[in-house]
Amino acid sequence: MYKRQGDPGGPAKPAAGQPGEAAPQAGAARALDTYAEALRKKQAARAVAAKKWGLAKTPLAAPEPPRTKPRITTRKGFEVRDDAGLPPVFTTVPTKEKIVFLTMDDGAEKDPELLRMMTELDIPYSAFISDYVTNDDYGYFRKMQKRGVVISNHTLNHHYLPGLSRAEQKREICGQQEKILKHFGKRPTLFRPPYGNYNRDTLVVAKSCGITAVPLWSSEAFPDHMEWREWDRDLHPGDIVLTHFRGKEDWKGSMPDMIRQVMKTITDKGYAVAKLEDYV
Repeated sequence: MYKRQGDPGGPAKPAAGQPGEAAPQAGAARALDTYAEALRKKQAARAVAAKKWGLAKTPLAAPEPPRTKPRITTRKGFEVRDDAGLPPVFTTVPTKEKIVFLTMDDGAEKDPELLRMMTELDIPYSAFISDYVTNDDYGYFRKMQKRGVVISNHTLNHHYLPGLSRAEQKREICGQQEKILKHFGKRPTLFRPPYGNYNRDTLVVAKSCGITAVPLWSSEAFPDHMEWREWDRDLHPGDIVLTHFRGKEDWKGSMPDMIRQVMKTITDKGYAVAKLEDYV
């Protein structure tokens, strides 16, 4: 009759660390060591890139994204009437981690240096594009998409949406959904209204063509300064930072200059940049 390990007269259970002993803890420890080593190598490469691109400090590493995305709700004061079931409008993602999210709007400036810089620094960001300024070079944004940037909706023509009829808003929002599908292969789920202005029709229309969330912003980055929307003029965990695809014709510096400025602010305050779509 077969006797199990531990039964009287049965084979002795192997001592810990001896052949035959399962070692799940050792396996988990090795996995953690492997992850930590990969993180060290990634930060070392980022430090080299930071020096190359003239950043004041090496950007901090973001934590692993949550397994379950946080529940997003509309920020108080940003509601519209009868908004149950409509996409939430928010400026900050619920988290206790010291992370912020970098987002870029419009798409007029197509600086190849930005692509190289952000790739080498391995800083995540999200692009909210308008067709009227991107339709001369979709290829630039396809290169960006291949580097892991999610392409999201900022309307066809960047109009003030509350001044349009529902049908006109549908052309602007849903029309851009179809443009992005055609040129980038997927309809977005995130939408940012131009100027941050919207009404109930905006959210109803956006939902009808596949939008699930409307991220706005809590601060804005320029090459020479930050503009703050919060009373304390500071960053907070989960804040969304806005900037634009613009160059020296529009502001005091290039897009790499803007990245140097915003990353100095973010890093000096002890924050890392995380990927918005990992949380929303």
